[in-house]
Amino acid sequence: MNKSGGIFAKQLRDVTGKIVAKTFKQQGFGSAELVTHWTTIVGKDIGANSEPIKVQWTRSAPSHPSRAGGEPSEWTQEPGTLVLRVEGPAAIEIQHLTNVICDRVNQFLGWRAIARIKLQQAPLRRGQRTTAPAADPIAAARIAATLPDIADEDLKQALARLGAAVKNGVKKS
Repeated sequence: MNKSGGIFAKQLRDVTGKIVAKTFKQQGFGSAELVTHWTTIVGKDIGANSEPIKVQWTRSAPSHPSRAGGEPSEWTQEPGTLVLRVEGPAAIEIQHLTNVICDRVNQFLGWRAIARIKLQQAPLRRGQRTTAPAADPIAAARIAATLPDIADEDLKQALARLGAAVKNGVKKS
């Protein structure tokens, strides 16, 4: 008797999306789009020299108290402060464009979410990506010798390099 309730693989975007969304919410972002589409939102010149770090929200205040009981009947969200990381030389230019940035972000979000911009001078993080070290050729050759017969030699070598890199990463941990 076969049951169709087996375990199915989930797409990586579904799994990571939940993790990333939680992180963005902790930084005050309602969604990841403000960070992932930053250059598109603010333009190439501003986007090349800045990146959003977080949104600082003020506490919501009641727009007017209810008539009975003193409980607020309607809450309004005050616009927040967008904290940007900017590189030193571009900080003055970005500071002069804060109104433009607020307008573009609010237009993208569809409501007046941002009222102020706060700048933090620091090197941008996106340029600090490192490449993985090359796999040890001796370890790759040893692993290639243990692989089953694979007709495509390029595929066999790629799998061997991957295995050597994984093995090297396990040893470092």
